[in-house]
Amino acid sequence: MLSNIRIILVQTFHPGNIGAAARAMKTMGLSELVLVNPRQFPDPEATRLAAGAEDLVEDARVVDSLAEAVSDCVQVVGASARLRSLPLPHFDEPDAMARELVEHAAHDPVALVFGRERFGLTNDEIALCSHQVSIPANPDYGILNLSQAVQVLAYEAFTAWRRRPDSGYRPTLPAEERQPSRKQLAYFHEHLSQVMHRSGFITQPHAHTEAHLHTLFARAQPSRRELSLLRGLLASFERHLPRK
Repeated sequence: MLSNIRIILVQTFHPGNIGAAARAMKTMGLSELVLVNPRQFPDPEATRLAAGAEDLVEDARVVDSLAEAVSDCVQVVGASARLRSLPLPHFDEPDAMARELVEHAAHDPVALVFGRERFGLTNDEIALCSHQVSIPANPDYGILNLSQAVQVLAYEAFTAWRRRPDSGYRPTLPAEERQPSRKQLAYFHEHLSQVMHRSGFITQPHAHTEAHLHTLFARAQPSRRELSLLRGLLASFERHLPRK
């Protein structure tokens, strides 16, 4: 579904903005970048500012006209900082736009179109769109950099996609950030109990201290990394305790 969402940049002046836009796209799972008559491309600055999204820059498709870039799309949304005289349907809220865009992207290609850095899209280019969208911003200073605008709308599209029941989206956590297993927790509590008894912190056989600490760590829900840190702390304490 995300592969059907196309980002189109029209006559980009600064090649670095192409790389920055590619980076914004990749963080949101988008991969299809189309460039309409960029001033300078390929360019080392585009690759440099991609910062990990060089593959999107290398695979970017360059075309001669916006009409060519959107010819197979069923919905084309032009990003505009201001309303034009053309009576196109207009999304005042990017999240509403994104939900509709993703709905169409489930079956057919769609596009988000971004204009030139200085003056955006022309009326003729907006006429090739099916919809417009604006990004709400400070009325006294609503100017967004090209890549920032791409990031905002790409985020909305990604959010609309991941909230769909059929997206199958599951955030991937590094192993050390995941919750510890019951066995790992049991080893930790056993280690903690040994240190408390050997240090003399617990002197009464029926004290409730251990139960309270079990409850405390259950509320805290330490990750595997944090549990490993705590066990390292206990091991450090143990080295200073007298041997039995």
